Amino acid sequence: MTGTLYGLGIGPGDPELLTLKTARILAEVPVIAWPAPLEGEGMARAIAGAHIPPGRIEIAIRMGFTVDRAGTEAAYDRAAAEIAQHLEQGRDVAVLCEGDPFFFGSFIYLFARLSPRFKVEVVPGVSSIMAASAALQAPLSAWDDGVAVIPSTRSEAEIEALVAACDAAVFMKVGRHLPKIRRVLERAGLWDKARLIERVGLPDQRIHSAATVSELPYFSIILVHRRGQAWL
Repeated sequence: MTGTLYGLGIGPGDPELLTLKTARILAEVPVIAWPAPLEGEGMARAIAGAHIPPGRIEIAIRMGFTVDRAGTEAAYDRAAAEIAQHLEQGRDVAVLCEGDPFFFGSFIYLFARLSPRFKVEVVPGVSSIMAASAALQAPLSAWDDGVAVIPSTRSEAEIEALVAACDAAVFMKVGRHLPKIRRVLERAGLWDKARLIERVGLPDQRIHSAATVSELPYFSIILVHRRGQAWL
């Protein structure tokens, strides 16, 4: 029999946000893989580290985390081939994924390569959006609100159209796109309602004011609700 591939959501950064199911699987599987930079441990491994027993086979999926699509695809190809060898030999493999595996998750690309051949179980995790909403004490939606999740990499015109069509918006991967988002929200009369947070769930988490913020890192989120407060 072949092994089972697990896609484990480990949350946005706080190790206490791992689910009991994820912690149990980590204690049982013989092989653990995770996305990692070209050098160093990687955030996913650091978050889950306390739940990984010694003696496990570990696979660091090394990639440059750049816009080089070909290089990233090649890294997933190599990782899928290595993981498949373990699965073929009957060993279960758990892949760590920050946040939720199927919500902008790196596991998606391994799932696409391996699910036609092997049994897969996906364990959901706390997404950075839910963690940001909790940390900011800003309910994301209520009543029959429509919510748009917008990668900040989209064009200004696309972002403007998405904001116009929703009651609440979440901007992810903000970084250098902050001025563009600000322009869109100012034109919509919503910038003063924006709530901003960087590196949610991590020890260096910071909450910013829309009135004073001048820059944000890539791992930042902006929440905004057309009514200001979801319950109004």
